Amino acid sequence: MARVYNLNTGGGADGQPKIDFDAELNPQQLAAVKAPPGPALVIAGAGSGKTRTLTYRVAYLLENGIRPENILLLTFTNKAAREMIERVSSLVSLDSRALWSGTFHSIGNRILRRHAERVGMDRNFSIMDREDQKSLMTSVVKDSGLDIKALQFPKPQLLSDMFSMARNTGANLRDHISENYAYYDHLSDEILKMRDAYQDKKLDTNSMDFDDLLIKTLTLLREHDDLRELYQHQFEFVLVDEYQDTNLIQSDMIDLLSGEHGNLMVVGDDAQSIYSWRGADFRNILNFAQQYPGAQTYKIETNYRSVPEILSLANSAIRGNTEQFEKELVAHRPDQDTLPALVMLSDTNTQAIFVAQRIQELLEEGVEAKEIAVLYRAHYQAMELQMELTRQGLDFNITSGLRFFEQAHVKDVATFMKFVANRSDEVSFLRMVKMLPGIGEISARKLWQQWQKCEGAKLEKVDGFSKYLLDFKVPVKAAKDWKQLTYTLDELVDVDGELQPPSMMITSIVEGVYDDYMRAQFSNYENRKMDIEQLENFSADFEQVAEFLTQLSLLAGTDTDVSGKSKRNEKKEDAVCLSSVHQAKGLEWKVVFVIWLAEGMFPNSRVLEDDYDDSGLEEERRLFYVAVTRAMDELYLTYPLIWPQAHSGQVMQTPSRFLSEIPTDQVEEWKVAKADW
Repeated sequence: MARVYNLNTGGGADGQPKIDFDAELNPQQLAAVKAPPGPALVIAGAGSGKTRTLTYRVAYLLENGIRPENILLLTFTNKAAREMIERVSSLVSLDSRALWSGTFHSIGNRILRRHAERVGMDRNFSIMDREDQKSLMTSVVKDSGLDIKALQFPKPQLLSDMFSMARNTGANLRDHISENYAYYDHLSDEILKMRDAYQDKKLDTNSMDFDDLLIKTLTLLREHDDLRELYQHQFEFVLVDEYQDTNLIQSDMIDLLSGEHGNLMVVGDDAQSIYSWRGADFRNILNFAQQYPGAQTYKIETNYRSVPEILSLANSAIRGNTEQFEKELVAHRPDQDTLPALVMLSDTNTQAIFVAQRIQELLEEGVEAKEIAVLYRAHYQAMELQMELTRQGLDFNITSGLRFFEQAHVKDVATFMKFVANRSDEVSFLRMVKMLPGIGEISARKLWQQWQKCEGAKLEKVDGFSKYLLDFKVPVKAAKDWKQLTYTLDELVDVDGELQPPSMMITSIVEGVYDDYMRAQFSNYENRKMDIEQLENFSADFEQVAEFLTQLSLLAGTDTDVSGKSKRNEKKEDAVCLSSVHQAKGLEWKVVFVIWLAEGMFPNSRVLEDDYDDSGLEEERRLFYVAVTRAMDELYLTYPLIWPQAHSGQVMQTPSRFLSEIPTDQVEEWKVAKADW
């Protein structure tokens, strides 16, 4: 029989002063914290004190006699779990070890360490990180006997990503390949065999990957009644943070763990559900009331972060979505009499110059660099800005990955160009040939030795590479790709041995060899392809390869201190933050620039091309909402009218549809031309 709870009795823990919840919380937070037993959905708007609400809910349960070991708090990051436990401990006397708190994966690990033998594993199983996974998958592929080089089979990391997404979304792997990796459709049978062999290998080596920590925990709870009843009985109250980000496996895990008592409180914001690309299912939060009949819904709409002018814009920005819980963020802060700026710029370079110049002005006004962020939809959209900030000597950190010109795929493409421009460049030659199937370190060095001895390496100019390279001794598995490489290199010089312009070189490299390499190597192929297209556009400003490569080296160069130690990847304490919107979720800055707000850029072009439904567009709108709600004091929305492209010339840009959904009286329109500098 389920236990009957009488919360809100007013009794505190022995020797502890009772927390004055009424004084500490606003009315909406208080209602959620004092919610009666049973299922509850808390819709916590951006900047509304979600963590505070969860923290006080745990403290409230403890004050009402619920034992720490009977509370399960599920989060998405260890940092969030630690922060909440620290806050709870400051409110009530708590043995933090007794309370079950942590990420889904850490809770799964804790359960599996007790019962691993029930899923065919020893309790001392190893947990593989991504590098371990890649190594094990490499071993599996090697043991398969499959001629993966000839087939241009997916790389181990890409296989891992395929398997992981299918498992976390409950998708059929064959269907997943067909829908998302159509160019590997013909290899579906082989990929499925590799998936099965990988699963067997994990059992043989007593190893689990991160997905197993969830899936095997779910298997335990589904297939073993005694264990399911044990944990259901123990966890009298289950609380879940960031519920909008849960996937199918996590949702099922929550359902089973909270099954006996039904005291489940989930906290999240449907308007900030932006991770479908990694398996998060928006329907979990949207359909919570149907999943848990009788559930109470609480809305927390008082925002403590942003000024009213920014919140008015944010409310308008999300209003266009049909699938959502209606809410209206209300500012706790007073009016500032300054509207967000909508900035139209003549072209992409002008956009970069404007943002850099405005940052300079803000710094002169006393705003700290670390209180300023520039957000964008895709990493390549920060390229011009990175160059401009570098030119102006402004420090910046990047949370969305490496600096544009330091990325592996950008450096890969440059490697081909470096070699034809300097045929004595051993490093570039080795990097280039090792991209080919069947060529490793030893084979690459043997090829380099052959190149050093051949006539083509000694001539002042080479009017074609195939006449020399086709005679090289190469591994049998690499023969076909080696031939294609030599013909691609031929295209990088003209009949007189002169180097082609950089943009033409990049086109030949990508179409000849590198596009296939990216497909096989990277799970985010489309994003990297856009990066290379942006690199090609950048290269169109250069006629000479030497000048282009010099600029690339300077922009990707390594800063060093007096000892010669690299400082490039060290995060600077006071620096402007450059970030994708996805990486910015949960963060805040005094001043935020959201750039590249043009159709096809934000929202993303792939979403606009999807004719099936509006779910993708609605997620893009939620992403825009997340971007604007990061700003505390000032918000700048920018878009360029012209996007210079290598082959298409001056491409006219249309402002993002999201901008047209904002009433004109909620923004101050700025028009900036090159002449302003």
